[in-house]
Formats: sequence, structure tokens, C-alpha cells
Amino acid sequence: MRFQDAAQDARAITYAAIQAEPVVAQAAALLADATPAQRLLARAVMNGETLDPDGWRTMFPTLFGPTVEPSARERSEAILTVSLAIADRGDQTRNQLRGALVESLSVELLGRRVSAAGVRRERRILFDGVRAEIHPYDVTVERAGAAEAYDCKWGARGINADVLHQLEDARANAEAEGEVLRVALVVFDAELSCRVRLERQTAPHDRSGLVTLESLGSLSS
Repeated sequence: MRFQDAAQDARAITYAAIQAEPVVAQAAALLADATPAQRLLARAVMNGETLDPDGWRTMFPTLFGPTVEPSARERSEAILTVSLAIADRGDQTRNQLRGALVESLSVELLGRRVSAAGVRRERRILFDGVRAEIHPYDVTVERAGAAEAYDCKWGARGINADVLHQLEDARANAEAEGEVLRVALVVFDAELSCRVRLERQTAPHDRSGLVTLESLGSLSS
């Protein structure tokens, strides 16, 4: 088993430009230490339903109410601001930014558990005698005897058979070579929504992990 950079095609160039947007890094840094409620706020706002900040403050009184501790409210305000900045973009750009955010957030959290140099983006996983996947894995942890591969999604609707097969194939191919490869989905959505989506899938997923809005902190522990 070995890792390789993705081809530098038009998709990769576009992806790099989206990842370089300052708002992606800002949002990831804030959400890495956010509470589940603050992450839920970010998801709701970035869906782009409304750009009215006061409306969001009213909908989340536990984050913005008068009894909220000042430092917690300050973080919530910062998350609201950066989330509105993403929500205010056009549909296509907003979708790309949200996807890039989930990847950046995953990298940030994984880097707290393992050496940051071992956490990579957009990498292919190659196995002897096996045709390589066209699409790279969003985030990988590359270390001997304890490698990991993650596919990152903004919402539960992004879970599909292709994604599940790609993860399971990588895990099984690694096992066939006597290697350990942990595979998982990282979905910035509620666990219940993800479980319901998974129940409708016939592709194998019983040995793939699931990290959701509620359990993002597990990436760093």
C-alpha cells in the first residue's frame, strides 16, 4: 500500500483555489473548538436560507442569549459571521466552500492527534495488482501500521454507493496486503440523518467509520 498525489488536472486546480479562500481556514479554525450547538448553527446558516444575523440569533438563544458566558457568545458571533460570509456566495461556490471546509476541519482535528505532516489531502491509495481509483481520497493519515482514509461530505445526501465502495475497497485491499487502513466518512450533518441515509444503501459499510456533526471531536482523540 502506498500513497500518491492526485493528478494536477482542472479539478485539482479548481479545488486548490477553493481551499485557498481565507474564509475556509477561518471557519475551520473556529469550528475545530466549537460546541455541537455552534456547529449546528454553522451548518444551518451556511445552507443559505437567510442572511439575517438577528434572525439566527433569535433561533439560537442558547448561543446568543443574555445569560450566555461572554467568551462563548463571542465565539458564536465569530462563527455566525464566517458562516454568513459563506452563505452569501452563489450556489456553486457555496457548495464548493462547504466541501472544502469539511476537509479543512478534518485536517485540523486530525493534526491534533497525529503529526500534522502525516495528514494529507487529495491523495490516491495504490495497491499492487489493483487498478487505482480515479478519484482521490479527501483526507489521509499516512503513517506506518496505522494509516487512515476519509471521505468528507457536507451533508448526509452525499453518502452514496460509489463513496462506500471506494472506502471498503481500500480497506479490503489494504487488509489483503497485511496492512491496516482505517476508513471513515466525515459528514457535517446530524448522526440521525446519516444513519437513515446509510440504512438505504446496499453497498458495504459495516467496517467503515462514521464521524458526524456530534462526534467531530473524535478525530482529534
